Amino acid sequence: MRTLLPALRQDYGIEMVVANGENAAGGFGITKETAEELLDCGVDVITTGNHVWDRKEIVPHLNGELPILRPINYPEKVPGRGHLIKGEVLVVNVMGRVFMSPLLCPFRATDSLLKNMSEEKPKVILVDFHAEATSEKQALGWYLDGRVSAVLGTHTHVATSDTRILPRGTAYVTDVGMTGPRDSVIGNTPEVVLERFLKQIPQRLTVASGPAIFNSVLTEFDDEGRAVSIERLDLTA
Repeated sequence: MRTLLPALRQDYGIEMVVANGENAAGGFGITKETAEELLDCGVDVITTGNHVWDRKEIVPHLNGELPILRPINYPEKVPGRGHLIKGEVLVVNVMGRVFMSPLLCPFRATDSLLKNMSEEKPKVILVDFHAEATSEKQALGWYLDGRVSAVLGTHTHVATSDTRILPRGTAYVTDVGMTGPRDSVIGNTPEVVLERFLKQIPQRLTVASGPAIFNSVLTEFDDEGRAVSIERLDLTA
């Protein structure tokens, strides 16, 4: 990311970069140091998901000055926040429930935020929907169509090719993908993952090495926050 992102920002005139960083610390969780590294690379807001709690040292910083989010639909009094306004953009982080932890309803949680925000909502609203099931991701996209600018799926680490603008102007993709080792199983060394599948014995996962892929989507919005375009921007380094 340090190699590619600054040049991409300049070449494409990118005004804001949102990155899901929940696996930034060696494949599991995120730390203050890895969050700061992402920010130094040109990331503006960091979203997360179910792995945000893997590194306990990040917890005191979730309520601090770092622009880092955890899913909005965790129970009340859980550390951190699920949304923030950065410049003229509202970024929302929400997590699915299908094949994942039984959190509060992501549909109702996002609904509640949009209806009850005390501050004035920006025109551009980006939603990182961190979820496993493609059906749940698509459903939230349709549910929020016309009410947010983009619903961008994360979590599976596998980029999908279904970028589109929904009928009421919301940009959508089921999964942005990952930034990490190309020759891997969702970022991990294939041999170790194969051992787990073949023998059903727990193995400690290790981050693979070799060439890296950079998965992303590039979105553009009009002055009213409606999506003008969404396209995949995938590179290999």
